[in-house]
Amino acid sequence: PLGSWSFKIEGLVKEPASWSWADFLKLPAQDFVKDISCVTKWTKLDTRWRGVSVDILLEHVELDRRAAFVTAFSDGGYTTNIPLPDLVNGQSFVAYEYDGKPLAPEHGGPARLVVPHLYFWKSAKWVRGLRLMERDEPGFWESLGYNNHGDPWKEERYTGD
Repeated sequence: PLGSWSFKIEGLVKEPASWSWADFLKLPAQDFVKDISCVTKWTKLDTRWRGVSVDILLEHVELDRRAAFVTAFSDGGYTTNIPLPDLVNGQSFVAYEYDGKPLAPEHGGPARLVVPHLYFWKSAKWVRGLRLMERDEPGFWESLGYNNHGDPWKEERYTGD
């Protein structure tokens, strides 16, 4: 239920930030049109999303200078690791609409991290927050042998690619 949903930014920040669903929807939103690529070798062009840029979210916290990596965490315990530079400068967002409609649960709704320039396992479904860290910590798929970075243009699918 959306009444109990919250999104957090924590870790290497001066003070953590948290938003309820109602407060999250009040943040400045943007429409994004992005291509997405799955590790299973499919790509979908010109996907349409609406959500909040990670840059906007990070404006609400003061980052510790040691923050270099992020763990996105989701309902059910899913995590994925992403270098901080891959999330900023307009590269990623937390989406709550897809193709003009509320994001369906099977696609990660109510909110999904979207990092379109990396393989889509980095775009955590059912996302509940971002944890800023000094060191990289492998997430769920990365712990099972997927590449830590996941760049589709370099075909970084598995450890060692």
